[in-house]
Amino acid sequence: MRTSRLGTSNTLEPKGGSTSRRTLLRTAAAGTAAAGSVLALGSAFPATAVPAGPPAGAGPATPEQALRELAAGNRRWRTYRQEHPNESPSTRLRLAKGQRPFAIVLGCVDSRVPPELVFDQGLGDLLTVRSAGEVLDEAVLGSIAYGVLELSIPLVLVLGHQSCGAVGAAVHADETGDRLPTHIQYLADQIRPAIDRSRQGEARVSATIDAHARRTRDRLAAEPDLARAISAGKLAVAAARYELTDQRVRTLT
Repeated sequence: MRTSRLGTSNTLEPKGGSTSRRTLLRTAAAGTAAAGSVLALGSAFPATAVPAGPPAGAGPATPEQALRELAAGNRRWRTYRQEHPNESPSTRLRLAKGQRPFAIVLGCVDSRVPPELVFDQGLGDLLTVRSAGEVLDEAVLGSIAYGVLELSIPLVLVLGHQSCGAVGAAVHADETGDRLPTHIQYLADQIRPAIDRSRQGEARVSATIDAHARRTRDRLAAEPDLARAISAGKLAVAAARYELTDQRVRTLT
C-alpha cells in the first residue's frame, strides 16, 4: 500500500521593505496555526526504509488449510493462549512490498467481534470486510471479488455473531412495522428475507442470525466469478457464528 510523507515547505522571503516582511510573517503564522496538527503528525511518524523483497512465509493455500488455520486460531483465542502472530518490525516492513492473505472474513461492524482477534491472526493474514449484519452491497461484493480474483484467496467466511444489533433491529422493525432511520432501513431490508418467523422473542433473533449468515454465504457462492472459482476447487465459501459468551466460532452447515 502506498504511503505518503508529510513535511513542511521552504518559504522564500521576497525582496522588499519591512511591510512585505511583516505581511509574509503574519500569513505564515496563520498558516502554521491552521496546519499545526498536520505538521505534528508528520514529525510523529518519520519515514522508515523498507527492505526489498516479497513478504516472507506462506500461509494456507487451500480452502481446507485455511479453515483449519482459522479453527486453530479461534482455539487459541478462546483459551487465552493467543500468539499475536506476524506483528514484528521485520514483518511490518516486508508486508510493505505485498500481501498474501489466506482468508476473507466478511463480518459485522460490532466492536466485540474483530476477526484478527477472534482468529488470532496478524498482519497480512486476513482480508477483512465488515458491514453491519454482514449485509452485502456493491462495495462489499467488490471487496470480496478483489480478494478472490486478484489475491487468489482460497476461503471466504461469512461470520455472524450472537446478539447482533443489526439483526435485532431488522426483526423488531418487521414485527412492529416501524421504519428505521435513513440508511439503517437498508440493512433491515437486506436482512428481512432471513427472518425466522417460526420462533418468538430472542429465539427468533438468534435463528435469524444463523439464517442470514447462511443466506449471505449462498448469495456469495452464486456470484458468477466466485462460482467459477468454487467449481475449479480454488475457493470455498463458508458461514459461521461467533458466540460472545464463550468466544467460540461454530461452522453453520
